[in-house]
Amino acid sequence: MATFKEIVTKAVIGKGKKTFTSTNTIKPEIVPTTVLGCWVINHNFEGVKSGDKVRIDGSFDVNIWYSCEDDTKTEVVRQHNTYSETVQVRRRVASDTVNEEVIVRSLAQPTCTKAEIVDGVIQYTIEKELGIELVGDTKVKIAIDENEDPWDEIEDNNEDQIDNEIDQQVKEDYLQA
Repeated sequence: MATFKEIVTKAVIGKGKKTFTSTNTIKPEIVPTTVLGCWVINHNFEGVKSGDKVRIDGSFDVNIWYSCEDDTKTEVVRQHNTYSETVQVRRRVASDTVNEEVIVRSLAQPTCTKAEIVDGVIQYTIEKELGIELVGDTKVKIAIDENEDPWDEIEDNNEDQIDNEIDQQVKEDYLQA
């Protein structure tokens, strides 16, 4: 008959993902004519538990390449952006909320989805997807089989070798001397 034991372990007790979109503006020194490209680099972030929610603080750099002076020259303008997002992560398992850890992963790196010039100012939209996991102490119940497994017999694999040694030592002509 099986009995049950409880094991306390760390496990993922809550998990979710969310896509974040933000629109920013930057005014270059030289009036832009056309946006040629936008790159997002140096994305850093950290998640911190804040009450029942998770606060994600992060930053990234944006480099925008644009043409100016009636498309005769190009320039690059740079901007450092910071963000703070608060999300509610649904728990899948009850846990001791004192010892919870937050793990944040970038599921889709920040990318520029739209960049346009509005009244001499470059307006751009950044989209990113973050995955959040809550790790905490939880109990796992397992069935224990109290019956001990039977012992296996261990047999010598060298029986053929022993038989060959005996056959070599026996002299069939022992009566003739």
